[in-house]
Amino acid sequence: MTAAVQTSYGGPDIVRVTEVHKPEPGVDDLLVRVHAATVNRTDCGYRAAKPFIIRSFSGLLRPKSKVLGTEFAGEVKAIGNRVSNFEVGDKDFGHAEGRFGAHAEHLAVPSYASVATMPANLTFDEAAPSTEGCHYALAYIRAAKIDTGQKVLVNGATGAIGSAAIQLMKSFGAEVTAVCGPEHMELVKRMGAVRVIDYTAVDFTEDPQVYDVVFDAVGKGSFARCKRLLTRKGIYFSTDLGPFPQNPILAVITPLFGGRRVLFPIPKHDQTMVEYIRGLIESGAFTPVVDRQYLLDEIVEAYRYVESGRKVGNVVIRIVGQADQLG
Repeated sequence: MTAAVQTSYGGPDIVRVTEVHKPEPGVDDLLVRVHAATVNRTDCGYRAAKPFIIRSFSGLLRPKSKVLGTEFAGEVKAIGNRVSNFEVGDKDFGHAEGRFGAHAEHLAVPSYASVATMPANLTFDEAAPSTEGCHYALAYIRAAKIDTGQKVLVNGATGAIGSAAIQLMKSFGAEVTAVCGPEHMELVKRMGAVRVIDYTAVDFTEDPQVYDVVFDAVGKGSFARCKRLLTRKGIYFSTDLGPFPQNPILAVITPLFGGRRVLFPIPKHDQTMVEYIRGLIESGAFTPVVDRQYLLDEIVEAYRYVESGRKVGNVVIRIVGQADQLG
């Protein structure tokens, strides 16, 4: 089968599209014919081993996972003899962080892992980018107990996590202020933001309003800079470790003082999470935002685009055989 392979850490050019052995499903596994995957921040981090701490579980000198890809949507082509919750022919989608392998024509994934049947109202290209950003956003929203009437600011509102967070926060009844560039202000309003700050015109940390929660969905801020935006019991969280890296440490220390605090929740990966996301999509509470689509052969270009900082929402990789057609 065809796959995007890396044998060392580095920039996008280390990835090569080549032929590898098709995985053999175990007794509890699904063999998925992958129709679509994504390139996201997680893939970029593992490919480059940045921050360096990633090497502690991805491989110190070289990557353990030669084929990356955390999100996928496809069709079940075979099942292990102990699988009872999926059937051959099922259309499914899921999240494979840690296992990876979605940047390939076939993927073997345990039937009890973060995988579920696809929402009926989505295509493969739409379903593939629905798990990574959404499950991170959900983890933070649940940890902060965001609810009706709360005021929330989302920095990085057009990313995969930020765009999911706006939609979910709106569905939970929060009042969302979004920070983005001028060209995307209408988009974030359509997603549910009641107020938008153009970061090219003003520094959002100088905003006179205060918020119950500040969510840095691109990891470019810090608790110190955003503290003044918070109410007396306000919460700050970021998708990044922060300078030095401080956010996990602050998440332990700041609650001890009873005032403004940092949260750094660890997202849970399981089947229940993916099934919950499917329900959000089917109810209309969440729709993944897709920026661009690339073929697997163009994955190096996709990596470059994701790392350019210009991505809006998600970048989809269409995993199709050489004889298949787009469409």
